[in-house]
Amino acid sequence: MDAIKIGFVGFGNMASAMADGWIATGAVAVDGLYACASRYEALCERCAARGMHALPDAASLIGAVDLVVVAIKPHLIEEVLGPLADALAAKPVLSVAAGWDCARYEALLPGSRHLSTVPNTPVAIGEGVIACERLHTLAPAEHELVWELLGALGTVVTVESRLLSVAGTVGGCGPAFIAMVIEALGDAAVKYGIPRADAYRMVSQMIAGTAKLQLATGDHPGAMKDAVCSPGGTTIRGVAALERAGLRSAFIQAIDAIEG
Repeated sequence: MDAIKIGFVGFGNMASAMADGWIATGAVAVDGLYACASRYEALCERCAARGMHALPDAASLIGAVDLVVVAIKPHLIEEVLGPLADALAAKPVLSVAAGWDCARYEALLPGSRHLSTVPNTPVAIGEGVIACERLHTLAPAEHELVWELLGALGTVVTVESRLLSVAGTVGGCGPAFIAMVIEALGDAAVKYGIPRADAYRMVSQMIAGTAKLQLATGDHPGAMKDAVCSPGGTTIRGVAALERAGLRSAFIQAIDAIEG
């Protein structure tokens, strides 16, 4: 993988996070990373800070790389990629654009080789979740390479086409929801006298540790909750308060608001 040349069409937050993850994990040599974007001067600054190559347009980028990552806003894909269909037919395409599944790419870029994914921002440290559509048109060797590249960024989950959107919503929007939880629990700790920096550090480590424990054991989250709730104890009183406040319903409603 360290010899591959990867080009980002669009270099916003998600593309930057992916680039940072590949650089941090050493999966891709920084000299092999390229990007193009509409605001070229700002792009040059962001690429220079990482040691990447900034290119002025998508056409020149496609010709310079081995793998094209589509990371522009979904509503711009037809406008930007449509005129480049012939050039893209010669390169594998990895999409990180929400709402663009295999069927839509087949209609826009017939005969091209592509895979649709929805990653989340923790890919920047190799701890992301990447939802991948099961249906794709990559050649076997290309799929193996892309799978290895994505695996360097975190956990890869394959889903049916009809589930790609909700998988991307849970994984991609979830970090914002959990950040709100970190902030809220941090505020509660500060209320009782803990310095804010310590509060955030404690809460973030608590969440990371709990998540790692669930992944390591495979325990049902409800069983993990029960293990902390002694009869008549402090934790069960807090759990009851969260239930009265509608915590579970609020999270489900957040997903409904996006998917609905």
